[in-house]
Amino acid sequence: MTSTPGTSGESPSTSTTEQKAVEIPRGALAPGDSVRVDTWLWAIRKVKSRSQATSAARAGHVKVNGDSAKAAQKVKVGDEVRLRVDGFDQILTVTKLLVKRVGAPQARVCYEDLTPPRPRLFIPVAQRERGTGRPSKKERRELDRLRGRDSHEHARLDHHLSDFDWD
Repeated sequence: MTSTPGTSGESPSTSTTEQKAVEIPRGALAPGDSVRVDTWLWAIRKVKSRSQATSAARAGHVKVNGDSAKAAQKVKVGDEVRLRVDGFDQILTVTKLLVKRVGAPQARVCYEDLTPPRPRLFIPVAQRERGTGRPSKKERRELDRLRGRDSHEHARLDHHLSDFDWD
């Protein structure tokens, strides 16, 4: 009985140097190619929609290799992409290019996250609500105290300078 290779009971992959195959995500491109930054951010699941990725790029929240990026800017393997989320930058290095949205485990393979850990204590900057108008005198004094400058001290200082004999 003649047997053809691979039809006997042995499987061709029973060698001692058997390696675990890394699944290439669908929609992955070759390393020499490039893809739009908004498409890539959407495909790796950092934003929920392409339009959100485009809006983030237009607002200046996306940088490629340190420069502000437009939505249509191309990224390639090895580029550094910074995405501003919740007031903090996420620093990502492109390891694989995607044009189709994939699952989270497959998307995680397509970038290297270099984001430093967030500080434990974060105090947001106080902002006035839009449309509340000019602050009252009391609110202005509170703001001055908060900023570390007391308007009464400045007035006294000006008064003392006017008493100084400049001649």
